[in-house]
Amino acid sequence: MKLHYQISGSGQPLLIIHGLFGSSDNWKMLAKKLSEHVQVITVDLRNHGRSPHSMDQDYKLMADDIAELIRDLGIQKLDLIGHSIGGKVAMTFSHYYPDYCRKLIVVDIAPKHYLPEHNSIFKALLSLDLSLFTKRSEIDKMLLKSISDKATRQFLLMNLDTSGDRITWRINLPSLFDNYPQLLQAVCIEHPITIPTCFIKGSLSNYIQDQDAQLIASVFSNSEIHTIEQAGHWLHAEQPEAFLIKINEFLDYA
Repeated sequence: MKLHYQISGSGQPLLIIHGLFGSSDNWKMLAKKLSEHVQVITVDLRNHGRSPHSMDQDYKLMADDIAELIRDLGIQKLDLIGHSIGGKVAMTFSHYYPDYCRKLIVVDIAPKHYLPEHNSIFKALLSLDLSLFTKRSEIDKMLLKSISDKATRQFLLMNLDTSGDRITWRINLPSLFDNYPQLLQAVCIEHPITIPTCFIKGSLSNYIQDQDAQLIASVFSNSEIHTIEQAGHWLHAEQPEAFLIKINEFLDYA
């Protein structure tokens, strides 16, 4: 599948992979900063952003999509940053395509199986009849009934396309919901990976817990775990300076 992507800067290639309900647009500010040192490629996963839609979605397919993009761009070696399910995509890619990987950063997710904590979000989004709305603010008001956190609503509403005659979703919401069980699955746990890897977690997030350290070390034998203080799951948005410092340090950019 030919994915939508954006490129800025030049030099050592760095590919950034977003998480569930995200897109390459979420990483524009960080990409701009990093592009001062390297070539930054931000990508939309299948069924997200401006990439094509498909009824099929699992980690191997998404890793294959990334590999196709890398081949199309003629890249021989690159660094990877993956957030949330994008982190699992990056881990899966490092297993199937290790020769492409120089270093890997996995942001606030472990290779383990997760519980379906996004079901309430799916339910709220799928219940919306977008034909009834003419403004993004009207949809935000409706979502307030089921999603109280303003930052989460704003993040989700970035997936709305308001450029046409009617408001539509950019994401393939039905397919994401149907394939959600696949996205909860563990990855790479039977395939040790030696690529230098840094797991970065937020101190206020529960996605990577203390007991996950043993699993991470057993799968990623050349890895470290770093914590960003006063940050939750979207730590790159909540503590961008601390996050950027750790990226530059681990990837030897500055």
